[in-house]
Amino acid sequence: METHVFLAVLLAAAFHASWNAMIKLRLEPLLAISAISVGCGVAALPFVPFVAFPVAAAWPYILASLAIHMVYYIALAEAYRTGDLGQVYPIARGSAPLLTAIGASLVVGETLGILGWLGVSILAAGILLLSLKGGRAGQAFQRRPVGFALLTALSIALYTLADGIGARKSGDPAPYIVWLFVLDGVMMTAFGYWRFGARVAIEIRQNWLIVLAGGVLSTAAYAIAIWAMTKAPIALVAALRESSVLFAALIGVVALREPILPMRVAAALLVVCGVVLIRLR
Repeated sequence: METHVFLAVLLAAAFHASWNAMIKLRLEPLLAISAISVGCGVAALPFVPFVAFPVAAAWPYILASLAIHMVYYIALAEAYRTGDLGQVYPIARGSAPLLTAIGASLVVGETLGILGWLGVSILAAGILLLSLKGGRAGQAFQRRPVGFALLTALSIALYTLADGIGARKSGDPAPYIVWLFVLDGVMMTAFGYWRFGARVAIEIRQNWLIVLAGGVLSTAAYAIAIWAMTKAPIALVAALRESSVLFAALIGVVALREPILPMRVAAALLVVCGVVLIRLR
């Protein structure tokens, strides 16, 4: 992976952790995700006149990604509703590289090598340690947030593969990226009104700064990742993105006042070590 691609994906990781933290700050999680998805569509809309219409080969992947993203949004919201950012985020984002690497190996033919699979194993161990400890002191295991965090991880792996392959088939990733976010914004606007009615418009108006900032950060984070997957192996980009667990842990402690648990710290470090080994493979 070239240096500029590596640094760009690290920046995307910081952006991603930031918008995830915004979901925990004020709004009901699913409503917040719906609102921020609308913000993503708004952020992408000005670029429509400057990109071509996606080629026919890209559309099956765009549509598949939209469907998978719906599962992702619902699972992520339920995980955040019942668990801490510092627990949910590392499990969801930490499991995804393992699943993505397996999928990329089977579907795309990418391989990690011995060092890469060692990194995946260490990463998985960190996830297991974190999930067994639970989200708060005195709780041995929280099935609901952990279960939804793992479902989130599966959906991340699936849409990552869909978007990585789709952007490559698109030739130029820009049309794929722009139309994906615009259509996702339309989809989540409709979903938000179906699920919450006029409340979604009220919340967007009252929290417009968070919605706009979250939309811009989320759009930038994933746009960088999709672009990077056309420049480097999908599994490597997916793994490097998960360095965001460090940013999320810091935000969880400083901004959300979540507890600092020694086992949580050790687990997060294991996850990061696994990600680093995958990067160095």
